[in-house]
Amino acid sequence: MVDILHRVGAKATAPEKVYEALTTVEGLAGWWTEDTNGKGEVAGGVLEFRFPPVGGFDMEVLELRPAERVVWKVVDGPAEWVGTTVHWDLRQDGDFTIVLFKHQGWKEPVEFMHHCSTKWASYLLSLKSLVETGEGAPAPRDVQISDWH
Repeated sequence: MVDILHRVGAKATAPEKVYEALTTVEGLAGWWTEDTNGKGEVAGGVLEFRFPPVGGFDMEVLELRPAERVVWKVVDGPAEWVGTTVHWDLRQDGDFTIVLFKHQGWKEPVEFMHHCSTKWASYLLSLKSLVETGEGAPAPRDVQISDWH
């Protein structure tokens, strides 16, 4: 199994602000995709992310530790994603909240994984922008890198 790993810091931001952007529908819609619905809670919480016209993902919320950690399991979406997990670990480091991101459990490093790694990086920069300036670049206003969006 292989993983996508990224690290980004948001300047002058408390981990609580980043955590809110990762756990509320409004926060997620502000940096990942405007078409976000569901419940960001453990025990039955499923978040639905849609990226018209290409499709979307449903994430079961597995773990929430306020201002420290968020974990999702992909329960619906492209075959390569189903069963993988997405981890967000947060910590304060001086003037920065550090986000350690992991999309874990890919069966093999197929071309789609390369694409998703680049897109995750662009969305992490959108998250950084949202918490630093109040303005992210969620889909459909995100950076287009190929016909996969």
